[in-house]
Amino acid sequence: MPAATARCGHPEIAVCATAMPRRSPRTIRYDSLFDEVSLRLPLFEGLSADNIQHLSALGFGRGFLTASLRARLRKAGFRDLSHLAQSSPDEITRVRKFGPVRVELIRTFILDEIAHWLPSACQTHAVAATRERRLELLRETQIERLALDADNIAALGFAGGSCADMADRSRLNLLGTGIVTPSDVDRIVTALVRFLGASRATVPCPVDGAREAPSAEIETIEGRRAALLADQDREWEEAAPARD
Repeated sequence: MPAATARCGHPEIAVCATAMPRRSPRTIRYDSLFDEVSLRLPLFEGLSADNIQHLSALGFGRGFLTASLRARLRKAGFRDLSHLAQSSPDEITRVRKFGPVRVELIRTFILDEIAHWLPSACQTHAVAATRERRLELLRETQIERLALDADNIAALGFAGGSCADMADRSRLNLLGTGIVTPSDVDRIVTALVRFLGASRATVPCPVDGAREAPSAEIETIEGRRAALLADQDREWEEAAPARD
């Protein structure tokens, strides 16, 4: 499988051929709750309708993934690149053979495709930029906004602080206080995911703007989409196990 071209300054990513067994977040050591939360938020946020339509028309990207990998994605319910772009790493890695390395390859490929349509996407939708927008929103929001146990929050020393103060702590660190249980930490993570997911941190409008698609391209996009779907159907049949 070819690696994504590093047009946005990303190094080429080597793809692991085997998938790791799925593990519970409780057994994985993340540097912070924010890192754990990020895996449950979409790869991209604030995409315009044009961007989404453009990614949808590309299917899974011609020549990007093998037929068998595309078949796995379709079987798991993923329709195209736009669906992947709006899905979380956690959701994508539930598909066999799609581990963290392959998810980053997908992210890079999508970012490059968006950059064709929106030149400033490399800055606007880069991992670091998305991370910083989400962190800034947490810094501006008091912890009391979240539906969490007030006594636990006070006992942990977060009362009156920001959501970012708590998100910066790790699961191991919080459990080490003896104040909260693994289930309590699960609820904290879920609350942060729901808050950021509902807020959908605003993405600033790029100064250079998106390149407008020619009207002829807009008129034929459904035809291109239908052709790509036909190709996907053929790939599905080719990748399917032989029938007895």
